[in-house]
Order: sequence, then C-alpha cells, then structure tokens
Amino acid sequence: MSTIQTPDWIKDAVFYQIFPDRFASSPALRKPANLELWEVPPTRHGFKGGDLLGIVEHLDYLADLGISALYLNPVFRSAANHRYQTYDYYQVDPLLGGNRALRQLLDEAHQRGIRVVLDGVFNHAGRGFYQFHHILENEAASPYIAWFSIKGFPLNAYDVYQEPNYQAWWNLRALPKFNTSTPAVREFLWGVAQHWVQLGIDGWRLDVPEEIPDPFFWQELRRRVKAINPEAYLVGEIWHLAPDWLAGDRFDGVMNYPFATACLRFFVEEDVDPELVRGMGYAQGPHLSVREFGATIDSLLGAYDPEVSRCLLNLLGSHDTPRFLTLARGEESALRLAILFQMTYPGAPCIYYGDEIGLQGGRDPDCRRAFPWGQERWNGALLSYIKGCIALRQAHPALRRGEFTTLHARDEVYAFARRLENESLVVALNAARSARAPQIEVAGYLPEGVRLRAVWSDAVATVEGGMLSGISLPPRSGAVWVTG
Repeated sequence: MSTIQTPDWIKDAVFYQIFPDRFASSPALRKPANLELWEVPPTRHGFKGGDLLGIVEHLDYLADLGISALYLNPVFRSAANHRYQTYDYYQVDPLLGGNRALRQLLDEAHQRGIRVVLDGVFNHAGRGFYQFHHILENEAASPYIAWFSIKGFPLNAYDVYQEPNYQAWWNLRALPKFNTSTPAVREFLWGVAQHWVQLGIDGWRLDVPEEIPDPFFWQELRRRVKAINPEAYLVGEIWHLAPDWLAGDRFDGVMNYPFATACLRFFVEEDVDPELVRGMGYAQGPHLSVREFGATIDSLLGAYDPEVSRCLLNLLGSHDTPRFLTLARGEESALRLAILFQMTYPGAPCIYYGDEIGLQGGRDPDCRRAFPWGQERWNGALLSYIKGCIALRQAHPALRRGEFTTLHARDEVYAFARRLENESLVVALNAARSARAPQIEVAGYLPEGVRLRAVWSDAVATVEGGMLSGISLPPRSGAVWVTG
C-alpha cells in the first residue's frame, strides 16, 4: 500500500490542453484591432484573439469528446501571446476576457464535471511586472531590488545588442528571473498559488520547476495549496524521469515526455526528423524495436510508485513540441496506435488541442495554430476514433486504475494486460505493415479455457495451452479484449 497521497480524480481524468489565444474566439468579447487572421499561420508575436469565453462556448464539444479536465497555458496579464511573461498574477488578461471570464469558465466547466488546471509561471515574470518595472525606473534606490538578481545599471531590458545585466530565463531579456531566495518573493508566489485555488481552480501545472532547485519552496507551495484543497493537482514541467520530485512532498505528477518519446520512436515507422526536435531533449534517437519499446515502458513504470504512475500527465505533444502527426510525416496510423496505447496506459492522458481532428504543426510557433472550427476542415474519422478510445478508457476501470503487465513484445506486436479486481483486459498493438496472428502467453495470468470478449476488434480470443490464441491483427492496428 502506497504512503504517497495523490488526487483521486486524476486516475479517471482525460485532459485536454488549450493554448488560449488559439482555441476559440467568442463574439461576446470586443477585441482590439490588429489581430492576425484566424486561418493564417501563426507568428511568434501575433495574437489571434482566442479567449476564455470561446472555451466556454465549446465545452459541450469537449464533453462530447470525453474530456474531463482542461490544462490551460497561462491566462494572466502579459504582453505575449503565450503569456509566459506575466506582469500581473492576480488579473486574467483582458484579451482573454478578464477575471469574470475565468469565473464563468470555472463555473460552466464544473457544472459539466470538467476540472480546470492553470499554468503557474513562478520562475520568471515579464518586464512589465510591477517590481521589475520599479527597478527599471529607480535602479539601486528601488525597495524591490532584491526581487531579482541585478548585475548593473541601467538595466539593459530592451537593447538587443547587449546582454541583459540581470538574471533572465535562458538569458531572454523579456523573462527576468525571480530571486526566490528573497522571503518577499517566496511569499508573493505562494500567495498567488493559494489565491487561485481558493477561487476554484483544480490545480497547477508548474512551469520549469527545476529552475527553482529549492525543495522547500515547492514543499511549502504544496502544503499551502493542499491545505485549501487536498485534491488539487500539482504537475511539474519536467522532461525526464523525476522520482525525487514525486516522493509525495512536492508534485503529484510530471509531464510525461519520456512516454511521448517512446511512442514516437516506436509507432512512427521511421526515425523522427532530428531538425524538428533539435534542442528539445525529447523524441531523439533511432526507431525502437518492439523489444526495446517494451523494455522502455517497463522501465518508465518501474521508475515510480504505482500511485504516482497513475497521476503522470501522459502527453503525445504540447505547445512546446511539433505535433505528433507532423513528426509522423502525416502517417495517421502512428497517431491512432499511440492514442490507443495512451488511453489504455496508466496515468492521465492529455490531448493537445486539435490533435483529435488531425491538426498539424512544426516547431514553435507552427505547433500553436488556431483551431479550425468548421467540420469540413476536420478529419472526422480520426475524431471518431479518438472519441472511441476515450470511451473505451472510461468504460473500464481497469484501464484507469488497474495493474499493468507486459505480456508480449515480438514480431512488431506489443501486448499487455490491465487488471483490477475481477476485470482483466488484454491490449495488443500491431505496428507492422502486414497482418499478425501472435501467440500471446498468458499462463498464470488468465485461466485455461477462458474466452475474452472483443471490445476493440471483431475477434474473440481464447486461452489455450497458456496462450491467447485465435486472434488476427490487421496491419498497423490494435485490439482490446476483456474477460467476462
């Protein structure tokens, strides 16, 4: 029995990540001029005009898809379309509809049983942040001098031909880094985390937490947030295995980029274009054989307590990565296999907005295209498939909470079992370009002679001689069977 306490609802959640400027624009909000046209490719600095009321107006679409939790990229006042350079942590950006729009989104989402997790950017602010601006104007005389690590005056906050003379994230002058050793800074950031949880958000996705390598900072943030809502979800943006961060005293989960990497390197038939993932620290390396894929998955699951594995945010892509379908060179079968695996694997699956309708996109900013509302531009067959995968997960508790056992990793077929109490499921994924009829060993796992009902294929499987037999998998397809 695990001693680690995690939010119970995460085990049943299916997340949908939204980049607020690009998902939907409500006609109920008046917008300024000079917005980019919705349909044209995004630029690094351009605004499309998406807003929180636009999300509200499409909550029924998300509920119909099977979504039960939203992860929103930053929503607070900022001079950037991505809003990772915040200048007011207590006000929602007016371009998104302000605080009233967030209140409406929380109320409408919660009425539908959909949770809302916000992006917490606590490592750095924007140049318009009050305390930084105060230093910019008053230099060494500012009472806020200790809020940032200043190396000289005047602050070089805008001259692109000179290095910033203050500590900034990745040396980007637009992102001055907080000095989190200053007590006032710590109290401010903890207060922000508390404030929005008190107002009803369901958790935080914490941006670049490794940039604040102070365990106590995150332990105290957790203590304060959980004192308000013990079921609030804390998930960190960490791109590698991070068991130290998930020992029960800091985060409940992390963004599971190693999972995405494994899926890309196995389900995509060719090596991923290295230029598309250059410098990202994920998806790099040669194509995995099925044995290597199976070993990788066992290693990922073995890195964490099972309670933690059920709370990882299992993504296939995000606002920071090229879209999965683009990395797969448009090969839809790779995405279909990965989605089926994602929806039958331990942890909280997360769909990046638009992936379900076949939206493509390369490196930032192309991966942040506007959602093409209008079904004539959607891949309807892919949408139906993904909706079915989500429904499959929701129909079977074992897929959400059950133990995971690898059964087979040969001849380009990967098969595993999920079991919870009296329910057992077997999932088989054929990554080959030809049909396969694998003999999957289940001795000691399923009793002899038992018949398994197909819930994601047409074939009935039977246990004979300790093997799951009588099955045939079409090329590049998956199947799921359940006992009973």
